[in-house]
This record gives sequence, C-alpha cells and structure tokens, in this order.
Amino acid sequence: MADQQFDMIVIGAGPGGYVCAIRGAQLGLKVAIVEREHMGGICLNWGCIPTKAMLRSAEVFHLMHRAKEFGLKADGIGYDLDAVVKRSRAVAKQLNSGVKGLMKKNKVTVFMGEASLPSKDRVSVKTDKGTEELGAKNIVLATGARARELPGLEPDGKRVWNYKHALQPPHMPKKLLVIGSGAIGIEFASFYNTLGAETTVVEVMDRILPVEDAEISAFAKKQFEKQGMKIMQKAIVQKLDRSEDKVTAEIETGGKTERMEFDTVISAVGIVGNTEGLGLEKLGVKVEKAHVVTDEYCRAGEGLYAIGDLAGAPWLAHKASHEGVMVAELVAGRNDVHQVKAETIAGCTYCQPQVASVGWTEAKAKELGYEVKVGHFPFIGNGKAIALGEQEGLVKTIFDAKTGELLGAHMIGAEVTELIQGYVVGRQLETTEEDLMNTVFPHPTLSEMMHEAVLDAYDRVVHI
Repeated sequence: MADQQFDMIVIGAGPGGYVCAIRGAQLGLKVAIVEREHMGGICLNWGCIPTKAMLRSAEVFHLMHRAKEFGLKADGIGYDLDAVVKRSRAVAKQLNSGVKGLMKKNKVTVFMGEASLPSKDRVSVKTDKGTEELGAKNIVLATGARARELPGLEPDGKRVWNYKHALQPPHMPKKLLVIGSGAIGIEFASFYNTLGAETTVVEVMDRILPVEDAEISAFAKKQFEKQGMKIMQKAIVQKLDRSEDKVTAEIETGGKTERMEFDTVISAVGIVGNTEGLGLEKLGVKVEKAHVVTDEYCRAGEGLYAIGDLAGAPWLAHKASHEGVMVAELVAGRNDVHQVKAETIAGCTYCQPQVASVGWTEAKAKELGYEVKVGHFPFIGNGKAIALGEQEGLVKTIFDAKTGELLGAHMIGAEVTELIQGYVVGRQLETTEEDLMNTVFPHPTLSEMMHEAVLDAYDRVVHI
C-alpha cells in the first residue's frame, strides 16, 4: 500500500509536467510532481530560456558593430564570454525559482528524487531521505529527453560539446564544427559565429533546417554564408580524432572524404526520450525509437499518459505544455478537451535571422493532395523593416486553392518568432484568405508583410 495517495502523479517538472500539475490542481485534483534534477526541466534550465539569453547578447553585440549605420558611435566593442554565460544562468535561475513558487501556490506536492513505477498505479521515489511510495489512478510521464549521442561523436566536455557544454563553455571556440542543423545546432552556430568563431555546419540531409519549407532553408543558407559560416549539406561526420588542443573530423560528402581540423565540436544530432529506469517494460508500455507510443490524447496505457519530448516530435516546450493541459483535463473528467495536433504548433528558431513556421510546407501540402495558392512578401518591401535596418527576410503563405484555408505560413527575418502567432491564431480560428485580406494591419509594422503575403497568393499584392 502506498504511503500517500493522489489523484494524479506527474513524473518530470519540465514545461509539460509542471503545467500539467498546475492545471490538474486548478481542476480540483490532488496532485504530486516528481523531479530528479531541476524544476522547469531542460527547457528552462538548459534549453529554450538560457539559449535565448545568450542569443540576445550576440544580437546586441552584432548591432553594436552596426552602430555607424544608425548614425551612432561605438568604440572598443568587445565581449566577456563569462559575463554572457553568467547572465544566461541568472535568467534560468530566476525562472527555476518561479516554478517552485507556482507549485507552492497551486498546492502541488513536490518530491525531489528518482521515480520508478512498480505497478500501473504506484510510483516509487528515491529521495535523499529514503524511498517514498506514492499511489494514484492516473500517472503522467513527462520525463523529457536528452541529447542523442552517435558512436565516435560522444561529447567529452573539453573539445566535443553537447548543448550543456555549449551553454557553459570551457573556452571560446576559434574554429567550430557544428554537427546537425536543426534548431539547436543552428542557434549555437549563430551565437558562436556572431562572437567571431570560424563556423562550419554539417547537415546529413540535403538542406539545413530540414523541417522548414525549402524556400526558407535556401534563404537561411544564403544569410548564414553571408555571415561567414561554411554550410555542408548531404554530409556525414564519420569520425572525430581528438587531441589536447584540437579535433580532426573526417567528413564525407559527395562520395569524397576530407579531414578538417577544429578546436571545438558541438554535436546537435537530435534527442532520445528518457524512458530508462521507469519500469515501463513491466507495464506493457510501447517504446519505439526511444519514445513512448501514445494515442492522440497522449494515453500510453490504462491510467498512464506520456507527454512532451518523451512522446515524440515536435520536440517543443509549448507542445508539451498544451499536452499537459489536455491530459489534466482528461483526468479531471472534462468533456470539452481540446486535442493537440502537431500541424497547429508553431516552430521557432532564434538564429540570425530568425525562422518561424506553422502548418504544412508547400511540398507537404502538395503531397497531401492539396491544390495550393502561394504568396510571398520580402522584408525589403516593408517600411518598418527598412527603418529597423532589417531588410533581409521573407514571409510565405500557403492556401488551399479550393476553400481558402490557410494551410501553412513560413517566415525568416527580424522578429518573426513573435509575428508567427498571428498565423497560428488564424489557423486555430479556421480563417480563410478573405478573413485575412479584410483584416486591417497597423502601419508601420512588420506585421503588414503578413497581410501582403496573403494578398500576393491571390494576385492582389500592393507593395511589390
């Protein structure tokens, strides 16, 4: 018999787990949450938040170099990497404390320790003080994921780094190799390249940012190369030979292998779910490609749910949070539960320039059988973008030619990670091209490009 009984136990206090716990408590459930390391999980402590703090420092540094453009003077421009990292860690710490406060405010019982499931309705937690036995009819797995390690490319924290090492670097890279061009790889490449590292990005697929629309990927590649990055596509790092002060990489591309020397390597080749040690095998939980298999409502078995990175792509904090809300509402017996669908979730990459998208790419929409209307609008045609000195960018929209449904939107340029939400809301409200064309966008704003990209899809564009 369990020592303590709850209505719902959440394992993992990342953006999926802690939000699930709060929503459950709001609905009157007696909730416990178990966390083995940091309240707020990877996102808050070692991912989304601290990386954005570091990228903001790089952005300000970049703008300082452009002072003359804006009629300003800035001499002796430099940076202190230790101070940049210190600020980043302080931001993460502030938010970590905030999550602890939210647990207390919502009367969620917190257990710091390692969880396992002896049976489908019990959780055993190893804490500093011993083992706690907890019981609940509903258990939510929100244990997240960790960096994938490929044989021979394993990080060592000295010359070969994962994301944690890159957030607390032991040195400033002079010649950097980034393996993988998804959001994590490109954000670190952008950060270190802006601070002066000679940066090479290797991507196994035929284009960088492979989940994005092909036009956006191509635009991004041109911008990164303008900034001095070397981009290698359809390339594989076969081997890393490590020494005290350098790493020699064997990189195969187009059937040829070349050896290149770097002083630092960042491995960003994807993630694997934290499924080990929970006892999932005994419970009959299905695990495929290191992720728990669930139905469309995140159910992994009777009274058992899996949310967030553990349950597979898209690996995004906001997807995890909304799955957490959905599961809490299911457990509480709500009959108006809103299903979380991958194609409604925006993806944002905070490189320079920023990238953001929601819905289908043009290729995917055509693959699904849609006849499409596509609109584009460049940043160079927007007054606010020119005033900001941010003329490099593009907004692309994709509509169903038959119904006018907004199928997808894709952007690259300044502040697009903030702009994308307009299209996200539009899709959620099942808007059509007519609704968007009749919406009055304020002037002068970057958001006007969103309007013009819709107009362009229907041959009504005004400012190009």
